[in-house]
Amino acid sequence: MIARHCPASILVPRVAERSVAMPLDYDKLLNWRPPEVRQKLTPKDTILYALGLGLGADPMDERQLRFVYEKDLLALPTIATVLASPAFWMKAPEFGLDWHKILHGEEAFEISTPIPAEGELIGRTRVAAIVDKGADKGALALIERTISEAQTGQTIATVKSTAFMRSYGGFGGPSGPTPELHQLPNRAPDLTCDAPTLPQAALIYRLSGDYNPLHADP
Repeated sequence: MIARHCPASILVPRVAERSVAMPLDYDKLLNWRPPEVRQKLTPKDTILYALGLGLGADPMDERQLRFVYEKDLLALPTIATVLASPAFWMKAPEFGLDWHKILHGEEAFEISTPIPAEGELIGRTRVAAIVDKGADKGALALIERTISEAQTGQTIATVKSTAFMRSYGGFGGPSGPTPELHQLPNRAPDLTCDAPTLPQAALIYRLSGDYNPLHADP
């Protein structure tokens, strides 16, 4: 898993741009079913995603070139997080949500078969649950997306994410269950990697389909 750090200044929206949020519509969100997303994944897409994560920063490193050069191209496993995605759907006006108050809280994925560097994919997304943390704690939207191969229907990966919705708690919804916390091993890591973050990394990364304005709007 690759973690990305955002400076605190990015996470605080301009007060003048905040809108008055409507109450959370529990039934509308829970029953939301977008049309399936079909994506024709190309080598260019696979390379662009890897560049957005900083691979290729050393263009002479052959280990990095495996993910950013079409010769014997490999897809990073984490590309599953942006494949066949309905993008930043919570910003749609019909939900009445203030996107300034929505943060990406968690991300997890399971890979069923190696992700191809190219091919036609189908993504099916649903809101699995909405958790009311309380009026002073906000709410959680647990979102699940299944990615499959278009021709065979074989599941490639399942992506689960949590959106933290500030100021939307206290609507009277269920308070659980929430996913269990991942227990970190009480030992030294098997492998460490110290990779600098490119200044323009977020602007490149968003071109892979994660169009949350957080990645670009000052």
